[in-house]
Amino acid sequence: MAQQYSNRTDLQNPAQKIARQAAKGQTYGEATQQMAAQRAVPMGQSPAAPAAAPRPRPTPGNLGALDRMTERPDEPLAPMYQNTPLMFSTSDPVIEEISMLYAQYPNDDLAALLSALRYGS
Repeated sequence: MAQQYSNRTDLQNPAQKIARQAAKGQTYGEATQQMAAQRAVPMGQSPAAPAAAPRPRPTPGNLGALDRMTERPDEPLAPMYQNTPLMFSTSDPVIEEISMLYAQYPNDDLAALLSALRYGS
């Protein structure tokens, strides 16, 4: 059997093969089809995911004072658009709805609200 599936490393070791089994509560004939499918292509063990090394968690007080200098001085605090920080995402439904209202009823108040939402005050 292992020669038939030479590219399946999970089936090379007979101890790792999983016995054929059918799920409970199926309609008539489905369990037989499921068993036939498992005969055609045997099931092997699920591949084990590589264990990720646990990240060390900081303990309280070992990062330094709260008013220390930043470790990421070149990282922006907010997303930027034309050198101006965006308050909301450009695909925000609130901005889209106000933009449609402004297109139908243009006025200074809606323009100011859109500007404040997009770029801050």
